[in-house]
Amino acid sequence: MVVYKMTPTKANLIKAKGSLGFAKKGYELLDRKRTVLIREMMSLIDRASELQERIDIEFKQAYEALKLANITIGSEYVSELASSIAKEESFDILFKSVMGVEVPIIKREDTILTTEYGFFRTNPAFDKAVLKFTDIKNLIYELAELENSVYKLAMEIKKTQKRANALDKIQIPKYTSTIKYIEEVLEEKEREDFFRLKRVKGK
Repeated sequence: MVVYKMTPTKANLIKAKGSLGFAKKGYELLDRKRTVLIREMMSLIDRASELQERIDIEFKQAYEALKLANITIGSEYVSELASSIAKEESFDILFKSVMGVEVPIIKREDTILTTEYGFFRTNPAFDKAVLKFTDIKNLIYELAELENSVYKLAMEIKKTQKRANALDKIQIPKYTSTIKYIEEVLEEKEREDFFRLKRVKGK
């Protein structure tokens, strides 16, 4: 163990003990933060995984309906009808704090699906495809929010882990060794002073 030498005085001993206590407290706080962040991240990963499975199912159903619509009313007519569907409205990205980490929240108004075509001009397969793809769009917004949050939390966990390791592997051992070194030197000085005093008294 490398000993980081300081002048062996009582003042430096007090200072080193204070620094050690501060380093240990910092490590405890970082460890607690890391635990909370990992728990939050794992919860988001589970939700994202469930959402991805749901999107996969919805996509399969939507494409089956679209394929049937292409067959029954023609792909050109389907394309013409699709162009009449309103484009996506704008949305806002807000942020909330999780242990100091800013994670995104996509805020958008829930709007009723409107189209320029009448339902009498289509068939159930096309209508089902439109509804399914609209649902998928909303789910993708939610998935993007979750995945971005997971990424930000993972980066913060990595930084927190690095800081905690620096305290646990470097700073805490450094101050522990320094305290031990100063205490040993001071004890040796006290013994020398004690024997010197006895010798003086003996004379």
